[in-house]
Amino acid sequence: MIFKTLKKHLFLVVFILALTACGNDDEANFTPVPERDRAEQQIADKDSIEDYLKGHYYNSSLFETQTNLSIDDIVIYEMPVDENGDYLDTPPDPTNNTRLWDAVDLRTTTYEDADYEYYILRLNQGGGESPKFTDQVRVIYEGFLEDTGEVFDDVATPAGFSLQGIPGISGSGGVIRGWQLILPEFNTGSVVGTNNGVVEYNNYGMGMMFIPSGLGYFSQPIPDVPSYSNLIFKFELLELEVNDHDNDGVPSYLEDLNDNLDVLDDNSDEDGLPNYFDTDDDNDGVNTRDELSSMIYSEDNSMTPFATEAEAQAFFDNNAASNELFESIVFNSEDSTYTLNTLLIMDSDGNGTPDYLQESITINYNE
Repeated sequence: MIFKTLKKHLFLVVFILALTACGNDDEANFTPVPERDRAEQQIADKDSIEDYLKGHYYNSSLFETQTNLSIDDIVIYEMPVDENGDYLDTPPDPTNNTRLWDAVDLRTTTYEDADYEYYILRLNQGGGESPKFTDQVRVIYEGFLEDTGEVFDDVATPAGFSLQGIPGISGSGGVIRGWQLILPEFNTGSVVGTNNGVVEYNNYGMGMMFIPSGLGYFSQPIPDVPSYSNLIFKFELLELEVNDHDNDGVPSYLEDLNDNLDVLDDNSDEDGLPNYFDTDDDNDGVNTRDELSSMIYSEDNSMTPFATEAEAQAFFDNNAASNELFESIVFNSEDSTYTLNTLLIMDSDGNGTPDYLQESITINYNE
């Protein structure tokens, strides 16, 4: 398999964490720029973003009275200034408008040994599930530069991409750190139908994010984004799909063993291949999936009706055992039954470490 072939070579691959903010894999050659100190750059970025937030307002009342709006409905205006050229604290028509500085939520994180601050404008939380930092998402978005307001990337129809990419595999997705941190703070919507072939959603997460360069592309120039650019995104979070990059039965987010929101540094067998991209995490000769026990449930669907797999997933999340993983569900429309397939994380010696992470345990539960 490709996963095993890459094991011998992956440690030589330089993995770029931020491939693109939207899953675009276009590549170009750029002249390298000098690498700045991240902590020092963050000080400058913080001042610039705060100045933007204090110097702009948005049409807040629209989002208090209407639902299922689009990012096109978010209108940003520049704050008026006083006789000294300083921004006023109150926008025109404050009943309908709000200064961004007074509406955003501040977040902090440590990344690449530097402390960062970033901001979120929450316009709608969303009524569905929250994605994990490794998941597949479906979104509509627009990204523009904080200093010039120039749009550098946008999609008007829903686009799907993975928040976490695979080292050395072109087209596998992967986004800037800011997206991995912020999208999981929102919830998806629900599909309500189609209109002329276009899927329509209800109560989806929507907001804006204000990201310093260190949580974006930092020194790496990409088309239309100069090095050390602060980024602003409007977005609608529509759907998600839990990612299992190596298809070993363990969702990728659970392979973040040290809970630092980084799956690249979790490598149990120290073979050069991160667990989330390793089909045999402990290198014991038994694939991880075979060290999980399969469970199959078949129930009367009329007693526990599920219209979609997402509903079944939500029911499972509320009723599953702590060591049980959702795998799939199959509906039988003829007799209103369903078959639910799950996986159990086994710990045969009871020491708190799953069998699939212990090289000394080689039980194959699927033989």
